[in-house]
Amino acid sequence: MTATQTVLIADDDADIREVLRLYLENAGYAVLEAVDGREAMSLLDEGSIDLCLLDIMMPALDGYQVLRRLRQTSHVPVIVISAKGQDPEKILGLQLGADDYLVKPFNPLEAVARVGALMRRLSYDASEAHGDASAPPDLAVRDLVLDRTACRLLRGGRPIDLTSVEYRIMELLMANPGRVFTKRQIYEAGWGEEYLAADNNVMVCISKLRAKLDDDASAYIRTIRGLGYRLEKGD
Repeated sequence: MTATQTVLIADDDADIREVLRLYLENAGYAVLEAVDGREAMSLLDEGSIDLCLLDIMMPALDGYQVLRRLRQTSHVPVIVISAKGQDPEKILGLQLGADDYLVKPFNPLEAVARVGALMRRLSYDASEAHGDASAPPDLAVRDLVLDRTACRLLRGGRPIDLTSVEYRIMELLMANPGRVFTKRQIYEAGWGEEYLAADNNVMVCISKLRAKLDDDASAYIRTIRGLGYRLEKGD
């Protein structure tokens, strides 16, 4: 990790921004701050942010509005931070394209750890994409092609936008078509963290992938009740 990695803290609570800045700078990150959604969007539009810690309840534009606008043009990783810890709020954040969700109050050390986990996955993906002679081969299942050099998914030659988590899950499934993976296995492949307790992250992510792949919910990714999920091989 280098100091060139810049984290944006978007939160209208000055105390939270101050604490997060202190811990993130101690971990070696460069930090920018935004006090409302409009300022956050302006900084994100400049394209120099490597990761955003995004509060939901902000003036001007709330976090959900920022996330909707951001995902129209950018795949920058976003960790939502919010006092709303119920499943509907978490699911909405993930559906809008957040990569992780952190509930207030939280330990700032956990926030830094989550930032680090996302940054490491980005660094790994970048090294894979620029590996040239050692680049992994593309994966092909039916009309799906996962270009592992460019880190993108194609269906019938048409690119499908994926978050970093969605990409890693598709890589797992497409490398093993027909094999059933548990929620634990999918979570640990997609998020790069130990699966400690049952939650809705995997279910939401699979739902989003299905919507991106086909209107038929199980045309590509089938639920195997009581076991997990598998990618259908087709005929």
